[in-house]
Amino acid sequence: MCGICGIFDTRSGSSIERETLLAMSRRIVHRGPDDGREHFEPGVALGHRRLAIIDVTSGQQPLTNEDGSVIVVYNGEIYNFQDLVGELVAAGHTFRTHCDTEVIVHAWEQWGPRCVERFNGMFAFALWDRNKQTLFLARDRLGEKPLYYTWLDDDTFLFASELKAILAHPRVRREMDPTAMEDYLALGYVPDPKSIYKGIFKLSPAHRLTVTRGSRARPECYWDVRFNGHGVADESALRDELTSRLKEAVRIRLMSEVPLGAFLSGGVDSSAIVAMMAQLSADPVNTCSISFGDPKFNESQYAQMIADRYHTHHHVDQVETDGLELLDNLVGVYDEPFADSSAIPTYRVCQLARRRVTVVLSGDGGDETFAGYRRYKWHMHEESVRHKVPAWFREPVFGALGAAYPKLDWAPKVLRAKSTFQALARNSMEAYFHSVSFTPDHVRLPLYSDSFLSQLGEYRAFNTFERHRANAPTDDDLSLIQYLDFKTYLPGDILVKVDRASMAHSLEVRVPILDHTFIEWAAGISSGLKLRGAEGKYLFKKSLEPYVPEEILYRPKMGFGIPLAAWLRGPLRQRVQDAIGKGALRESGYFEPRKLDQLVDQHLSGRRDHSASLWALLMLEGFMRLRY
Repeated sequence: MCGICGIFDTRSGSSIERETLLAMSRRIVHRGPDDGREHFEPGVALGHRRLAIIDVTSGQQPLTNEDGSVIVVYNGEIYNFQDLVGELVAAGHTFRTHCDTEVIVHAWEQWGPRCVERFNGMFAFALWDRNKQTLFLARDRLGEKPLYYTWLDDDTFLFASELKAILAHPRVRREMDPTAMEDYLALGYVPDPKSIYKGIFKLSPAHRLTVTRGSRARPECYWDVRFNGHGVADESALRDELTSRLKEAVRIRLMSEVPLGAFLSGGVDSSAIVAMMAQLSADPVNTCSISFGDPKFNESQYAQMIADRYHTHHHVDQVETDGLELLDNLVGVYDEPFADSSAIPTYRVCQLARRRVTVVLSGDGGDETFAGYRRYKWHMHEESVRHKVPAWFREPVFGALGAAYPKLDWAPKVLRAKSTFQALARNSMEAYFHSVSFTPDHVRLPLYSDSFLSQLGEYRAFNTFERHRANAPTDDDLSLIQYLDFKTYLPGDILVKVDRASMAHSLEVRVPILDHTFIEWAAGISSGLKLRGAEGKYLFKKSLEPYVPEEILYRPKMGFGIPLAAWLRGPLRQRVQDAIGKGALRESGYFEPRKLDQLVDQHLSGRRDHSASLWALLMLEGFMRLRY
């Protein structure tokens, strides 16, 4: 695992200042503390920071082909590189190392831009072909590894693994993008391909970009999730194939020349990964877990059950409320505003794991792949009503009921009918957007000042969902919202959270469930075998019954969260009042101060639960105050 950065002057072959590239590289030392090297030639500069995992002694980068005309800087792992080596050697290529990086340069020579279609892995890389005067960039299919880029006014192209490295260039503008702000406050993250700054972009998952002298080419998509049935009707056979494919996805991610372990939360997905690892490893698996003092958020006893069953070397750390130091640190870790509060335990479990291992496997992706989120169940219940009740009746009647019914944030979900009525009054996409919103429209939009609304114009965060819906390769109700999560929540929230938290501690995280061949196969499983009645991940859980206790498989889902509402009313109360009551948020001109005060008062008094919205504002305030 590594960090990369680079500069390409597309107009001329003038020399690039060495110190500029080094400044960019220094910003991402945490991604690669083992080694740092650069490549310079007229008009091109490439930087690399290395965390040595495979071929520790001879895998340094930038790495070239035999004559030095093709140079690559690369972040990630290509798990099928040994198979590709055999194929490329047979085609006449010569290898000088045993690392997966060298596969990229020879695959480029053999297949050109289509080389990425041959790779099974997590990756973000930039490759310079001197003979073609071409810079080629690519990102893995699901978006496990990040890649930012921008253009300067003189057509100089910059790229880097993290935004902070881009911002190290002295000529990069730092103008906030109002539409990205709207996206962030609605969703809790800035979705691809935007960043929080105008003109700085993320290369979207499954995209490649070819830049040549005098060109500004557009990114091109090379893969997508397809929800096509594969025709296997026998449930027993599907269970066997699922575990076989999952085990293989785990197996190819065990290659390492450094200590390796796993995150173990006590949930279904991480338990499944540890179970597969235990069968494939001759030695006990190293496992790491986080516990909470609040029993409503504490899954440590379930993690211990799996640790005991598979005799792992298990390590547990307890998370309590963190002070200002960690909150401000998270701003620096994520570069952009990032409102998923589970970043705190994620940061802590990465910190714990790095004391013992350099590589860990995680269970991320299971909920998106096999329909495990509770919101999927609620959405499908609502969809059944939408299909039965015509819009001309549903929208005014349920809209009126939603407006009249009291807001009962404190009550059990079954009694919180206001949200259900409001959802039924909306169409399917609007309702799902509302269900995943950190700060819903009716809370968020009144917070905005008139001047900020003027900057937004007609744009709303929902436009992102509409764009992906237009390209969705399915009309199935469940598959559609899974697809939306694959395009937004998974790469924008889950994978960003894990990548930045892990790399802040120079820890590599591998995600077997997101093996693209496994995703392609699982996408073909019928919706009825993913969500059956109220049981999410039905087939996944059934397949795991021989490996994971039923007490874990079929207990209510907890998620990897923190007691945020209580923390904000208790130990972090003063922080909320100070951050939102004065300072950067109020001075920004984006918000109506009276509405901000109202939001804080409603939450701290217990009348409403605005914890997600307040956390988003808290992290935004930290970003505005501490940004580079």
